[in-house]
Amino acid sequence: MLSVVLVEPEGPANVGMVARTMKNFGLSRLVLINPNVTEESYLYAVHARDVLENALILKSFEEALELFDLTVGTTGKPGRSFIPYRAPIYPWELREILNSYPGNVGLFFGRESIGLKNEELEAMDLVVTIPTSEDYPIMNLAQAVAIILYEVSKETPTRELSLEPATAREKEELVKIWARLLDVLNYPKDRERREVFIKVFMKAVGRAFLYGREVHTLIGPLRRAVKRLEEC
Repeated sequence: MLSVVLVEPEGPANVGMVARTMKNFGLSRLVLINPNVTEESYLYAVHARDVLENALILKSFEEALELFDLTVGTTGKPGRSFIPYRAPIYPWELREILNSYPGNVGLFFGRESIGLKNEELEAMDLVVTIPTSEDYPIMNLAQAVAIILYEVSKETPTRELSLEPATAREKEELVKIWARLLDVLNYPKDRERREVFIKVFMKAVGRAFLYGREVHTLIGPLRRAVKRLEEC
């Protein structure tokens, strides 16, 4: 299930327009973090007042992260070069990913003035960007929401009922056992490079969209390998 998350939206009108856009594409789960909601928001929501009225309002970014199995951040400034765990994808690539993903997905949009902060993007499983002109790459918040929702709604996600998606906790356990393995191997020896290896693995787990059974299958031999190495 897909939710739209607005992180500290600054324009009341934009909040209402996002609610209206969501209803255009059949979505109703809106999460607002420290929003500026006024009567103007409801005026711009038009017939999507119910989306706004039922929105979940939170005080912190961290609270929102706990709600989802997969988090997707958005950015209008991807830059010209990326390190592996920050490379953004395009909306149509996100659609292909979500088409086979059965868990709860949070699509995070940042502030109109500065977007999502670097540390917030770091916390995302995926980062998506809309290709725009270099002369003026930053889009209006509601327009950005509309474009991405249009792309991801082209195909209806399907679900294998016999399998449950890996939870955030299960994926965290997989990353932790990977980090333990690197520590036991003392590889790479440089601690900062080792942290990069861990982040790359963490993002790879996010992109793989594993089912719970698959995660436990991976954790088993990794845990045994760590134990054997520690005994040595």
